[in-house]
Amino acid sequence: MNSPAPNIRPDLPRIRLLDEAATNRIAAGEVVERPASAVKELVENALDAGARRVDVSFADGGKTLIRVADDGHGIAADELPLALARHATSKIDGSDLLRIASFGFRGEALASLGAVGRLTLTSRVAGAEAAQIAVAGGRLGPVRPAALGRGTVVELRDLFHATPARLKFLRTDRAEAQAIAEAVRRLALSVPEAGLTLRDVTGGGEGRLLFRADPAEDRAGRVARVLGRDFVANALEIEAEREGLRLSGFAALPAEARGAAVAQHFVVNGRPVRDRLLLGALKAAYADVLAPGRHPAAVLWIDCDPVRVDVNVHPAKAEVRFREPGLVRGLVVAALRHALAGAGHRASGSLTSAALGAFVPGEGRAAWPTRGPERPAPGALAAAAAWQAPQPGLAAWPPQADAAAWASPPSGLAPGMAEAPAGPVGPPVGAEVGALGAAKAQLFGTYILAEAAEGLVLVDAHAAHERLVYERLKRQRAEFGVAAQALLIPEIVEMAPDAAACLMEHAEALAGLGLLVEPFGPGAVAVRAVPAVLGTVAAAPLLRDILDELHDEGASRSLEARLDAVLSRMACHGSVRSGRSLRAEEMNALLREMEATPFSGQCNHGRPTWVRLTRDDLDRLFGRR
Repeated sequence: MNSPAPNIRPDLPRIRLLDEAATNRIAAGEVVERPASAVKELVENALDAGARRVDVSFADGGKTLIRVADDGHGIAADELPLALARHATSKIDGSDLLRIASFGFRGEALASLGAVGRLTLTSRVAGAEAAQIAVAGGRLGPVRPAALGRGTVVELRDLFHATPARLKFLRTDRAEAQAIAEAVRRLALSVPEAGLTLRDVTGGGEGRLLFRADPAEDRAGRVARVLGRDFVANALEIEAEREGLRLSGFAALPAEARGAAVAQHFVVNGRPVRDRLLLGALKAAYADVLAPGRHPAAVLWIDCDPVRVDVNVHPAKAEVRFREPGLVRGLVVAALRHALAGAGHRASGSLTSAALGAFVPGEGRAAWPTRGPERPAPGALAAAAAWQAPQPGLAAWPPQADAAAWASPPSGLAPGMAEAPAGPVGPPVGAEVGALGAAKAQLFGTYILAEAAEGLVLVDAHAAHERLVYERLKRQRAEFGVAAQALLIPEIVEMAPDAAACLMEHAEALAGLGLLVEPFGPGAVAVRAVPAVLGTVAAAPLLRDILDELHDEGASRSLEARLDAVLSRMACHGSVRSGRSLRAEEMNALLREMEATPFSGQCNHGRPTWVRLTRDDLDRLFGRR
């Protein structure tokens, strides 16, 4: 015999009004999930107050102390009790919830923090004395005089002391400290004109400085401070606009991809957000140039009329809803794809550092001792370089008569160590040499060694040719379309009625990719043709994948991704194989096509296709500098 559901009571329940303390604690569960949430709310309040400097301190992962001090305009003494009341705010008047230009607007943060912790609010406005008010567990104290130069200081102690069960769900102090640092960094990216500092004061005293960002004049300077100068050096600058939406920021080269999605930052109208639509668009833009399991890195700002984006979606204000999601997604994908294609064969500078490290004997050793008696003095190095430089009037070496013999490796050289290309080394006389230089040799039957104006270039011939063939196949597909293979017996796929309706809304786009679907009564579709290049394919799983993407992102690349995967395999099998000897003209033709082909800096699987060692790199490697 089935027992009744636990939430069904036999007696008639009475409706009662919860007291203010209970409602504040319930609201705090939505607004304050962990110490990082409290830091985010307090820093946003400081920035809304016009602060140019915000100092954040915490102890024990924020569990015992969070202090946020700012130099903003402050709060008047007679308004301090009101500032701690629920739904009390100075940022909006409630008449227009569509044009919200501030971080906060719900008026819940301070009341929620005071309900679950011990909060002290000290503030001073210009031309008045400072005042202080305290609240513990929702119980408000009196307003008292205080000492403060300017701005506001909010001190929160013993977070969740009023709801001790919540403490059991917090992670270790180290994990909570990392979450706080991440929240501060995201806010630092959203407001480059404000300076922020973060200190861990566990144990007392001045503590340990974890992060510092001085007021920056431009976004590039703030991005360099938060994510490092290497990120900016190996990133593409993004600038695009469409129908009143403006996208700007930096997107890292594919070689700078991360093992986790930890370096993906979006700022919408000055507000840092974690939005599924934007994250999906970023993933789609890099889908064709990253290896599986790798995640792109980017910092992107989206600016538009406030009425086109709803920020009142969740109490934490970390999510937004766009009025035109398809337009936003299309702008992000198109702008990033255009920037990546425009980068052409550009490779990451970190590859050069990795290549130099590969030449160093022994792990962790420098290419040349940085100090010690064995390193020549700078003057000696300069004299040696001048002595070894070509002298005018001296005959070239080796002599012209022995040039052919010099171009061939000695007979005693181990097979595969170095293979000089047949015929003349380098491009024909008068041929144009591009950024990747002129081929000089083929190494190990796999790599092309080229000499460019900026240094030496090593190219993985198979990886590079694979990308070139792949892009050629994609161009042919775009020009001539995708051939559809009609099914002898249409396959009927049953699904929910709303899912079938959603699928039929995109039927025309799917037909352009070779997938023909038609309605087949309520809650079913008939698949009449599939892309011929896919061969035998189960229609039901394919449609489920497409519907999942349509639901999550408003668009689908499942079918296109499968077609790209087939073309990628075709390109892999049809490209130059390792071990094949290439003539000089073949190698140079490969280099020239790489320079003219989008995405040629990485193969279909996301691996780099080439690396450069500049003349300065080589000089440092051999101790000339």
